[in-house]
Formats: sequence, C-alpha cells, structure tokens
Amino acid sequence: MPAARVLHARDALVTAVTDADDERARAQAEELRALGVTVRLGDGATLPEGTELVVTAPGWQPDKPLFAAAEAAGVPVWGDVELAWRLRGPGAAPWLAVTGTNGKTTTVRMLAAILEAAGHRTAAVGNIGVSLLDAVLAEEPYDVLAVELSSYQLHWAPSVRPHSAAVLNLAPDHLDWHGSMAAYAADKGRVYEGNTVACVYNSADPATEELVRAADVEEGCRAVGFTLGTPRPSELGVVEGLLVDRAFVPDRGQQAQELAEVADVDPPAPHNIANALAAAALARAFGVPATAVRDGLRAFRPDPHRIEHVATIGGVAYVDDSKATNTHAAEASLAAYEPIVWIAGGLAKGASFDELVRGAAKRLRAVVLMGRDRALIREALARHAPNVPVVDLDRADTGAMSEAVREAAGLAESGDTVLLAPACASMDMFTNYNVRGDLFAEAVRARATAAEGD
Repeated sequence: MPAARVLHARDALVTAVTDADDERARAQAEELRALGVTVRLGDGATLPEGTELVVTAPGWQPDKPLFAAAEAAGVPVWGDVELAWRLRGPGAAPWLAVTGTNGKTTTVRMLAAILEAAGHRTAAVGNIGVSLLDAVLAEEPYDVLAVELSSYQLHWAPSVRPHSAAVLNLAPDHLDWHGSMAAYAADKGRVYEGNTVACVYNSADPATEELVRAADVEEGCRAVGFTLGTPRPSELGVVEGLLVDRAFVPDRGQQAQELAEVADVDPPAPHNIANALAAAALARAFGVPATAVRDGLRAFRPDPHRIEHVATIGGVAYVDDSKATNTHAAEASLAAYEPIVWIAGGLAKGASFDELVRGAAKRLRAVVLMGRDRALIREALARHAPNVPVVDLDRADTGAMSEAVREAAGLAESGDTVLLAPACASMDMFTNYNVRGDLFAEAVRARATAAEGD
C-alpha cells in the first residue's frame, strides 16, 4: 500500500495486483481506486501489459508466476525497501541495518534509543512496522535510521548499501520461502553488501562471521564481533557485569571502554544482552559516545511478549515470551530461567524439537503442550526428557490458554518460572503471537487477582 501510494503520487501509472479477494483486500482496493490506482483482486499471477517495474510486498515468494513473467519480459522486481533506497534524496540519512533469525526488533529499538540519547533525530523503521518509504520521504529529514530488515526484504533489495549492519544469529527459519538454509543465509548476508564502517557479527555464531567474509564491502570497513564473554580486540563483550568495547577505541590491543552495566539491559537475559551489544556496536560505528549507549539502554523498554514478566504469584514468576515463534528463540528464552514450567506448541513450520528439548531438559520442572503440532514436542520430550511431567491439552478454543496457565500453576513450585515460549507460530489457534501473549497475560492476571482476594 505505501509503495502504490508513493508511486502514484509521482505520476507513475500504477496497477496493484493481489491473489486475495477477501474483506481486507477489498477495503485496500477501494482506498487505492479512490486515488486513481487500477486494482486487480484475486489475480496476482499475470504481468499487466506495458509494465516497466514490479514492486512487491516482501512476503511474496520468489517462485510466484508473476515474477517468472517479469523475468521473461526483462522487467526488474524490487521490494519496498529497494524502492525506499532509490527514492532517498541528496544527503539522505545513513542506514544502520539489523537482521538475523531472532532479536531484530529488540535490537533495532535499542539502537534507536541509543541514537536518540546521543541527540540524533532517528526512527526505528523497516520490518518493525514503520514504512521505510515514509521515513526516507519525511518532510523533516532524519540524521540516521535504525533499520530492521527481514530475509524477505533483503531478497528483494539488491542495491541497498547500509552504513553499517549486523546479523545477530542464523538458525533454520522460513525455509519453505527460501528453499534452503543456504539461500536463507545468503539473503541475510546481503545486509553486509557495501557497508562502509562496520560489519557486526555474533562471535558465538560462526555462520554470521562467514557472511562477513563473503561480503563485498567498502575499503576500510571492519569486522566487529560481539560476545557474552570477555571481548578480544575488535569485539564488544562483557567483563565483570559491564558491557565493554574493544573495537571503537584508539588502542584495540590494550584498551577497553566501559559502555554500560549488564543491569542497564531490560531484561538482562543472555540473548537480550547480546542484542544490546549488537546495538551498541552499530551505534559506536556511527560515532556515538559511550555515555549515550548507557543512557539509551536505560531508557529502552522492550515490546510486549518478549520475555515480559507478567506477575509473581505464590513465589512463581510468570513470563510471556509469545514472540518465541521458532526453536532458536525458544532456546534463548529457556536458557534465561530455571526451573521452568514450559508452555509450548503451535505451528511447527517444519521444525525439529530434539536439539531444543535436549538442551533444556535439565531446566524443566514440567511442560504444558497445546496447538496443532504439539505431538512433535511431546515426542522429543519422550526421547530426551522422559521423566519430565507433560500435560497435553487437546483443545483449540478460546479457553485453552486459561487452562494451560491453570495446569502450569498446578505444576509449579515457589521459585519456578512459568514460561510461555511456544517455539511455534500461533496461527493454528490465535490471530497472531500478540493475541496469544495477551491471553496468557490475562489468565495470569486473573490468577493474581484471585490470589489477592484469598
């Protein structure tokens, strides 16, 4: 929609096409037709006659017939991110870009908070929900943009060249869209192309460093790692409860600059500390002082449903990490607590759960399973955690989450954490992960209110 509006406003002859013909698509079509845009509902397969450019929504898979037709006709295909990049004006704000399987939104929002603390006019944009087109065409220009980019967006953005970029981690995800792990990683790696100052990678994830090695960057651009351990030269890391920088200091071999305390990171779970280090590295690459890193992290508040503490009832903490929609995200969440009553399940998206369960087995007090593919997790538990009690909820109605919370509460002991980290997508039972997390929080707060009444 933003792309259609922007192109139409620039006197392009725009035809909007979509496979859909539902209520939402018809409402969007009405809005576009009111502007004078031609719309084809329920027909996204053929290329309109005379087309000179295709701009695609990022989620459309590369094997769509429309794209084959465009290729055959010699018509370029761009995503909205590519369009935004090409529409930037002279002296446009540089992009500090973040991608990865998990942690992108949190890291980008941390980065924006740090940049703001340094006095820069900035915004968290891209896959985070704020259109890059709106940002690059804003009447009041930005100094710098904190840009979240998905693998889909990067696939359709061949000429984007960020100032600096980070790949937070790589784990199997969206393989049905990309076709293979190699193709998925290659699209993530595009974020490093043309970087001018720093390619930020995860020292604990060698695949991210390999992407840096393969990237074609500007002369003088450096590889900068982040680690939860003591940093080596050209890394950011953690020393005695402090986030420290050995990359953007005059003498990387001998110096380390204190940036913030671990306690300044909310919440201070290991994967969130890694997010903070990546954000700090990008900010430092842009020349932000150490004090702004500290002030920005202190000001940052995480979005809902990301390891969010809901309540403590009877000594049991209830934590909502509904955003953990794949095994890699759930693994990070499970590593942050012990002992755990784990609520999991949903749409597996082709994932295997053996490695996840094997790694978390010693932390599990009990497990409550729900959702269409819960049997896959139950089977992994039987193989790797056979002594952990499992409650299998065979229901998909609106009261299922309340029952899951009730069962988890009955299994938990004082000092435990009841953790919603589904390791699965939500759409089998819920509109999205936000609704899933909201229902969990509602059920927990209802229990807290009842406990106060008792």
